[in-house]
Amino acid sequence: MTGFDLAKLLSGRSAERYELHDRYLNHQLPRVLRTIGFDKVYERASGAYLWDAEGLDYLDMLGGFGVMGLGRHHPVIRQALHDVIDASLPDLTRFDCQPLPGLLAEKLLAHTPHLERVYFGNSGTEAVETALKFARCATGRPRIVSCTHAFHGLTLGSLSVNGESGFREPFAPLLPDTCIPFGDLDALERELRRGDVAAFVVEPIQGKGVHETPPGFLLAAQELLRRHKALLIADEVQTGLGRTGDFFAYQHEPGVEPDLVCVAKSLSGGYVPVGATLGRDWIFRKVYSSMDRVLVHSASFGGNAQAMVAGLATLTVMEDEDIVADVRRTGDLLRSRLDALTDRYELVEEVRGRGLMIGIQFGRPRSLALRSRWAMLQAARKGLFAQMIVVPLMQRHRILTQVSGDRLEVIKLIPPLIIGEPEVDRFVGAFTEVMDDAHGGGGLIWDFGRTLVRQAVAQR
Repeated sequence: MTGFDLAKLLSGRSAERYELHDRYLNHQLPRVLRTIGFDKVYERASGAYLWDAEGLDYLDMLGGFGVMGLGRHHPVIRQALHDVIDASLPDLTRFDCQPLPGLLAEKLLAHTPHLERVYFGNSGTEAVETALKFARCATGRPRIVSCTHAFHGLTLGSLSVNGESGFREPFAPLLPDTCIPFGDLDALERELRRGDVAAFVVEPIQGKGVHETPPGFLLAAQELLRRHKALLIADEVQTGLGRTGDFFAYQHEPGVEPDLVCVAKSLSGGYVPVGATLGRDWIFRKVYSSMDRVLVHSASFGGNAQAMVAGLATLTVMEDEDIVADVRRTGDLLRSRLDALTDRYELVEEVRGRGLMIGIQFGRPRSLALRSRWAMLQAARKGLFAQMIVVPLMQRHRILTQVSGDRLEVIKLIPPLIIGEPEVDRFVGAFTEVMDDAHGGGGLIWDFGRTLVRQAVAQR
């Protein structure tokens, strides 16, 4: 008798994980992980923690790039997915209207009452693609304005509004767009005067570098856009669902009402990919303007039962456990304790962000000895110092973090929204120890820095 045995498959071949990736997938990933010592073998996960084969725990301050909003394997979401599979629903027939997509749309729209409709796809980049298409269809205009250093996804349309040239260049030409400096209202108005702009797409807090829009910028941009009959698209793929201490990050600025809002990541519950584009009724009516256009924009797996249940369970947990209020409290605590270190460590330039989306910016030190070491790293490749901090946080303290972007001296913290004071204590204590070493006379950190320099020079 034959059959699929997951436990047997994993027990028999789990040790091959890095070799399988090297042979069949992105061969650079295992190379990078081995280089920085991140080639761990995790065996289980729960909440904000991962465990390796030796039973050692790792604090996850990365949260799957923000996907694990409620941590890994939340019991309510896990049970909900068991329930929907056991229900044997007639899913994805395409010629009926199942209740789950409508129920999830209703629950999402309750958090942004000026919007009336939702389109469900499978990812954040699909949510952005949908918003771009809908904006062009609704306005009859071709051009999208975006911001420098923006990240909106990597499919072709989303890539066209990506503010990082390293992502864009290998895949040009892209869609017609214009990139303006982040937070520059004058530049936005100049583009709008040309009369061909469909929409302005913006992250209320940029994921690359963790930069927040200037106070009043979103409201002023909205007024400009309305005057020129263009749309405001808020990309809340990473900032939405409580990440910044409000349900959506744009809600920190009273009066801002985007025409389209993109959602994904945490909505999945960490289980089933799902993306959503929330929008105004009139925009949807322009896109789906007649019965023969009923499928003019659709996704094969959009609105599937497992994804909808993951979203419904996620939003229910957020309400029942008052997650947004917890994020405000924990985020304020973490940011205040890190901000206090800016006076203690000359290499820490700034701590910024909202809620549990925090950036730690490193900068040129004052003292001569540290300045010469900093210059050594900068000459080889900008961003090496931040990487030099990320590695010992993992190796010494078993804390998973990330550098916020290529050639950025910023560490970004986007942990599960369920962390509390014990996790804050662990991270701040570990970060303090690593920064003490970095400011010391020698230390293993600078030895590792020299290794990074040699590798950066060798790649040129």
